[in-house]
Amino acid sequence: MNRLGVWVLLIGLVCVLGTGTPELSVAVSTEPPGLDPTTNAAGVIRLLLHHNLYECLVQVNAQGELHPQLASSWEISEDGLQYTFLLREGVRFHNGDALDARAVVASFERSMDPATGHPRPEYYERVTRIEVVDDFRVRFVLDSPQAAFLSLLALGESVIVPADGGELVSQPVGTGPFQFVEWRPADRLVLQRNPHYYVPGVPMVERVVFRFIVDPAAQRASLLAGEVDLVAEVTPEVAVELRGNPRFTVVSGPSNLVQILAINNDRAPLNALKVRQAMAHAVNREEIIELVFFGAFGTPIGSHLTPALPYYRDMTGQYPYDPERARELLTGAGYPGGFRVTLTLPGNYPQHVRTGEVIAAQLENVGIEVRMERVDWATWLERVFGQVAYDLTVIGHLGRLDPALMLTGYGADRPDYYYRRGWQSAELDQLLEAGATTVDVAERQDIYARVQEILAGEVVNVFLQDMHNIVAMRAGVSGVAIYPIYVFDLTRVALR
Repeated sequence: MNRLGVWVLLIGLVCVLGTGTPELSVAVSTEPPGLDPTTNAAGVIRLLLHHNLYECLVQVNAQGELHPQLASSWEISEDGLQYTFLLREGVRFHNGDALDARAVVASFERSMDPATGHPRPEYYERVTRIEVVDDFRVRFVLDSPQAAFLSLLALGESVIVPADGGELVSQPVGTGPFQFVEWRPADRLVLQRNPHYYVPGVPMVERVVFRFIVDPAAQRASLLAGEVDLVAEVTPEVAVELRGNPRFTVVSGPSNLVQILAINNDRAPLNALKVRQAMAHAVNREEIIELVFFGAFGTPIGSHLTPALPYYRDMTGQYPYDPERARELLTGAGYPGGFRVTLTLPGNYPQHVRTGEVIAAQLENVGIEVRMERVDWATWLERVFGQVAYDLTVIGHLGRLDPALMLTGYGADRPDYYYRRGWQSAELDQLLEAGATTVDVAERQDIYARVQEILAGEVVNVFLQDMHNIVAMRAGVSGVAIYPIYVFDLTRVALR
């Protein structure tokens, strides 16, 4: 190599090494309402920050397997009532506080305090106390066995936060590979590499910029123009377009996410079983997947579990698509001419909106007149989720690692949960309790088989599909994986 070539090479290396690892720009369709997953039910908080900024005692990998994270190991007592965790030493929160047993106890006591407003208080209802054994050992004591206990400790609602909590809603502090820089509402959320992260070699990018781009067309344009490197949840239309373009890579797969047509069982005529059965016969899952998801990005389901779990039973044949039978049931229910309903759709999720449009046409085909109402995410959370002020809605439910966790919304302790208010089943209540405490796998499979039969048979909701998660990126991005929980792990993502 001549002298000029050497200088060019050296200058190039200085430019690369001197500026640090590149910045990763990610387009996301939904802006979080806050940045604390322990006080807000919005899944987008966990999508962006769990694994990246916040961490748990236990972690799940892309294969759905549990392994240690902030805990280096654990022991379970023979009676299943005590879980003792040994913590990693030398881990610090982003604010400099040390992670020790007292911090873990304080974090969970904060989550278990009703005043905190934890979105899933039922997760910890069996925990009677949490003990500091020594500086790096903490023990959870349960009042009865909880088969899903380790699994729930790997979810975004169980992240470990500093003892004082702080203003996590706007200034999140965790132990993860990235730390908070700034949040510009309606624009972006910026994270940067944690220089003191305890795992060598990660993360592999210096900064992450989550850009809030609601419109799928605008997301596509930004990706094509090189303004973003990656779109976290691309629409099927864009995925199909980009799959054949060598400049881009598309990664997709089942995400253990349950898409449902949620029914307000507290309102007439939706509280009548025959009406709900008619709706189930009127909905054509295959048509939805074909028209909205191009026949490639969804798996039909008939209950509130997905094939990602070993407890899944295929209930899609319970009410096959049969519009004539739907009309007969409506007549038998006293509605030969149908009735009117409002379908409220979250405008920030285009797949749910388009699914709703297809369902509206299918329902109208059997005589049910549908008024579609498109609302923003804040309104949906307040009115549909919070106040149960709706008739029908289409929404996705985040995947969990255990059926007991996925089905908590149907439990006896959640009588006002938005998609089951007005409906109850003593048998289901007993089965859910048994499933949560039974540790024998074969027994649990029998229990959850019957649970799925009840949910499908009673048409508590119309269960549509396990929506596939689709990520589109420029060809230089690598290390993206699809998880069975709602998380977008950027720890191993690299740019070239």
